[in-house]
Amino acid sequence: MSAYSRRSADFTVLVYSDDPNTRQKLQLAIGRRPAPDVGTVDYLECSTIEEAVAAVDAGKVDLLLLDGEAQPTGGMGISRQLKNEIENCPPTCVVVARSMDRWLAAWSQADATLSHPLDPINASGVVADLLRARMPVT
Repeated sequence: MSAYSRRSADFTVLVYSDDPNTRQKLQLAIGRRPAPDVGTVDYLECSTIEEAVAAVDAGKVDLLLLDGEAQPTGGMGISRQLKNEIENCPPTCVVVARSMDRWLAAWSQADATLSHPLDPINASGVVADLLRARMPVT
């Protein structure tokens, strides 16, 4: 038995990208249940910075999955802005085009990074780890 009390709780993952295909790929790589002990994931798709910021401000998000290559505002810029402006900002994961861009994601204060092409096992593991950190321990 897990030490976590929210086994069956749903989480909301904000998926930000200006490209609907990228948003779909991210969701498919992670799936609806990234790990048995974190419950199911509902996705909130955002294609603009305004939508993403409004969702975080409203407290509707448990994790942000941000496309670092999005235009005109990339996920790294959004991550840095939210980490500096939102108290208790949800964890952020920035998806970069090349693994060598991880240093930029570190600048953005992202809690984790993924790189294209997405490995579903790695992607779901990273998301599950970030969601576990949001679960109260009993």
